[in-house]
Amino acid sequence: MQGKIIKQISNDYTVLVNDKLVICKARGKFRKLGITPLVGDDVLIDLDNNYILEIMARKNSLIRPAIANVDQAIIVTSVEVPEYSSNLLDKLITIIEFNNIKPIIYFSKLDLVSVEDKIKYKNIMAYYKSIGYDVFDNYDDVKKILKDKVTVLTGQSGAGKSTLLNHIDPNLNIKTDAVSYALGRGKHTTRHTEFLNVYGGLIADTPGFSALDFNELTNSDIRDNFIDFEKYKDKCKYQDCMHNEEEDCYVKQMVLEGNILKSRYENYLSFINKR
Repeated sequence: MQGKIIKQISNDYTVLVNDKLVICKARGKFRKLGITPLVGDDVLIDLDNNYILEIMARKNSLIRPAIANVDQAIIVTSVEVPEYSSNLLDKLITIIEFNNIKPIIYFSKLDLVSVEDKIKYKNIMAYYKSIGYDVFDNYDDVKKILKDKVTVLTGQSGAGKSTLLNHIDPNLNIKTDAVSYALGRGKHTTRHTEFLNVYGGLIADTPGFSALDFNELTNSDIRDNFIDFEKYKDKCKYQDCMHNEEEDCYVKQMVLEGNILKSRYENYLSFINKR
């Protein structure tokens, strides 16, 4: 029988099969093959013994959070405790783009900053919109993009992922916790990955994280997933320009002229040079 994994706690996988929930274990062969079933996997199960027998081919997957077959990822980006990190935002965008998932950016906690800082962040939001991303700061707008989609929320701990879900659907009543001002990050109030049926789509609240890397990506992969560089690359002197130390790099010229956000370019350099 075929179903979809919608929840994992330890070695127990909750599989949705024809509107029925079945708690299964994974067959030992997956461990021997180095394969781990993920929330979002379409699977074949043995209903008599409650075992996952096969994992169907995935269209994509993420490692942190561990989830598969995602349509879109909402990157919850705090501007205040934890403070805004353009570096983390651009890392997440790049990795999500690389995995053929649509990135959507949600700025949280704008109500906590000064008028001056709010203008600054609104300008940053406007830039990301201008290069093609959906960017929101109102949870009512998020509701409109969930129908018929498999969505994952991601971002650093304490950014407001669970709070966003509670605003979207108060009936969820997901536990939230205070952010540590000493550490500048939140506690991991979400302990497992689980799909929730919200506004006609499946959405996953996932454990937060504060660090990630580019182990699967080459420097060229990183470059190619900076979409604001793509429209200028053909004007660079070198066909395979890395926009780093090359002469007559048009991307660098666009940074100087303010057509590419300076923080984006600086983050890009940090990604390709610290490997």
